[in-house]
Amino acid sequence: MKKKTGVAQSLAVSVGLAAALFLLPLFCITPAREALFNREERVEETPPPPFVSGVADGERVLKVLDGETVTEMDLGTYLLGVLRAEMPASFPVEALKAQAVAARTYTCYQIQSGSHHENADICTDHTCCQAYLDEETARANWGKEANTYEEKLRTAVKETDGEVILYDAQPILAVFHSSSAGLTRPAGEVWLNGLPYLQAVESPEDTQAIPNYYSRVEVSARELREKFLAAYPEMDFSGEKTSWLTGAVTDSAGSVDTITVGGKTIKGAQVRSVLGLRSACFTWEAGETFVFYVTGYGHGVGLSQYGAAAMAEGGADYREILTHYYSGVEIGNMTA
Repeated sequence: MKKKTGVAQSLAVSVGLAAALFLLPLFCITPAREALFNREERVEETPPPPFVSGVADGERVLKVLDGETVTEMDLGTYLLGVLRAEMPASFPVEALKAQAVAARTYTCYQIQSGSHHENADICTDHTCCQAYLDEETARANWGKEANTYEEKLRTAVKETDGEVILYDAQPILAVFHSSSAGLTRPAGEVWLNGLPYLQAVESPEDTQAIPNYYSRVEVSARELREKFLAAYPEMDFSGEKTSWLTGAVTDSAGSVDTITVGGKTIKGAQVRSVLGLRSACFTWEAGETFVFYVTGYGHGVGLSQYGAAAMAEGGADYREILTHYYSGVEIGNMTA
């Protein structure tokens, strides 16, 4: 009797152990599953209230051409959209303020010079006027930093309310670009006419912090010939490929001022445009494939955005930045 009882007890213990081994993972998994699927939902940050421009910017109503649609908005609202599109919101606030004043000045200059748009003061095409980005699209791009970035840009616009860059008491052509090759370029070496406030100045770019500061572009000989002939049918590419691009003359900033392509002398900026290079500061190697080595991004005239960021990180305020990049200017207020 005792023997049977011992066997029964052993069997019961074995069954109990087996059940425990089977059920133990369930006790471990269930809490983890609950923690995974029943956790509290993350609360999204509440967007800030609608932007309200400062007094001076709020009084200026613009007609802004976006595609084929003309929208009326005050100057401050327009500038906020320009900042979202034209300068990284991660930049220091003083650099963003410099960009806000430059964009405001550029807008005033275009209006006073007589807009080339029939039914609008300015447009949102960066190849024509200034780029523009609405808040919803910008927020989607910024992700979790959306509130922080939007607040920085609003601060930049509102704390410079109505301020413009003046030369001889008139708003200047306040052009800007992404990054230079250590020096900005005089307007006269890039475009047809020079301007006294758009001269070559040193630009303290942090080259390690600039995406694609040095870029490399490969173009086949056939593609290069076709692109240039489409723009300049009179060019002649009958000679050796090494003779297709010759006689490059660099300007004071090291960019290509003029160069002979297919027997025709053109501006380095035109080569940049035809080949889609990031700047006119380039060298090249010729053969079956042409390889271009490019420094910086943009036309190189006026305010360098990455240079402005470097100056701001070094302690300069927006006024110091602007009077550095635009020669002989003053910061004043808009006039009626």
